[in-house]
Amino acid sequence: MDLVVIGLGYVGLPLVREAAGAGLRVGGLDRDPRVVAGLAAGRSHIGDVSAGEAAALLEAGFLPSAGEEVLDGARTVVICVPTPLSAEGGPDLTAVRGAAETVARHLAPGTLVVLESTTYPGTTDEVVRPILETSGLTAGEDFHLAFSPERIDPGNPVYGVRNTPKIVGGLTPACATAAAAFYGKFVEQVVQARGTREAEMAKLLENTYRHVNIALVNEMAVFCNELGIDLWDAIDCAATKPFGFQAFRPGPGVGGHCIPIDPNYLSYKVRSLGYPFRFVELAQEINDRMPRYVVERAQQLLNREGRALKGAKVLLLGVTYKADIADQRESPARPVARRLVRLGADLAFHDPFVDAWQVEDTEVRNAGDDLVAALKEADLAIVLAGHAEYDANTLARHARLLFDTRGRTRDVQRPTVELL
Repeated sequence: MDLVVIGLGYVGLPLVREAAGAGLRVGGLDRDPRVVAGLAAGRSHIGDVSAGEAAALLEAGFLPSAGEEVLDGARTVVICVPTPLSAEGGPDLTAVRGAAETVARHLAPGTLVVLESTTYPGTTDEVVRPILETSGLTAGEDFHLAFSPERIDPGNPVYGVRNTPKIVGGLTPACATAAAAFYGKFVEQVVQARGTREAEMAKLLENTYRHVNIALVNEMAVFCNELGIDLWDAIDCAATKPFGFQAFRPGPGVGGHCIPIDPNYLSYKVRSLGYPFRFVELAQEINDRMPRYVVERAQQLLNREGRALKGAKVLLLGVTYKADIADQRESPARPVARRLVRLGADLAFHDPFVDAWQVEDTEVRNAGDDLVAALKEADLAIVLAGHAEYDANTLARHARLLFDTRGRTRDVQRPTVELL
């Protein structure tokens, strides 16, 4: 194989698609037999790769496998396995270590190994390299080793693997050159970092920047409500400045794998130096408390109408972590729902991308496909994901009471509609 991708999920499968589309012979290794069986049958399990594209991959020679023998003779191996948070707050590198051990058993001279899994600075050199060198080969001499942060934005119709600049950091200059040459076959722009640590830090910097700025507007949303200020309008006004400002907007919390998770890797690394990363930890605290604040505001809205939250019919609109995708990873809808259930709300959800949804092992009732009927039935509807289907006029016209945490109805002036 020209390339074997380990981990065929949200990061690995789009990479497979682009590499195969450039004419590379690509294999994939995944430990989940359901994923492998689905891909072998031409079915995709992620929204960014369609069923038609999955079938086309097979026609192009893509070989998905659950057996590590697919690595034999691979010229390039890219590791795209998950790195969830550990109990200590740092990255759980179990999957990364396992993948590196697997690669080491099949490593041949001249192979390029790239880690794309997000982690703390130093992982490629301090964790992955020693494992790979158990093969008897030396990184930077017998094989190339690099880190290249994934920049996948699920559901983004404009930017994907091909047209998003690709950062590569090599263990040595020759490793960086090899990695840049590989990605240059199917990525329009490759950017070489000084080394693996700089490339690892670049990824954490990108997401920490977003994390901190989202926390800023989330905290502003809390006190602007108390002051009677329309923060959404203030942000729109500030965004007219052509320099020195980037608009971030508040919400019910942060979701996805990147923003609520990745900055913790950096905080974990800084704490190993003996002091806290206060900016990140404060941002985490602010963003983590937003689901509680959303429920408090919902309770206040019902009280204003003479209703108690206990026993009230509450409809959650959108339970994915962002608009117009099916991805539920770290969705703030989940902690919002947990708290509403504990306070006695009669909960239902509507989401055009989700058929069934559980919170704490309890099935939440699906309100069905008829959005208007669901709005009319609920005592309170809460917009948690700004799906395109949630037209502002439809929401405002048919909801008895609407709490909009995503700004879908910011141009609607009705007493029954309230923004975060």
